[in-house]
Amino acid sequence: MSKHNNRAPSQRQLRVGEEIRHALAHILERSEVRDPDLAGKAITVTEVRISPDLKNATAYVVPLGGVGDVVEITAALNRIKSFIRHRVAQSVQLRSAPKLSFLADTTFDEASHINDLLHLSEVARDLEGGDDNGT
Repeated sequence: MSKHNNRAPSQRQLRVGEEIRHALAHILERSEVRDPDLAGKAITVTEVRISPDLKNATAYVVPLGGVGDVVEITAALNRIKSFIRHRVAQSVQLRSAPKLSFLADTTFDEASHINDLLHLSEVARDLEGGDDNGT
């Protein structure tokens, strides 16, 4: 097990991840990708996490507005990741382009679930009736 597993990303990792995110967004926005599963679909790249050695990057994606099958989109992006990697290498100045993988971003779903839980009548009752002292 590596000692780097619990560390926060370095400034370099964050900066390179953000540059790759912008490059991916630009590639997807200009419809450079010619895949039938991606045709006409607006995709948001919410985050790119890159390994400490800058050799592997994971891009988190979600369909814009939540419209579309995220499983189908991530499968299509993973199918053509070598093409996308080549395009990223052309726009981001690195010694070597990182290997890309695409995953669905579930943070919006999780936030929505937490919001739904907070609006349950039982929780609302507890929040209204109690104070910070527990009395």
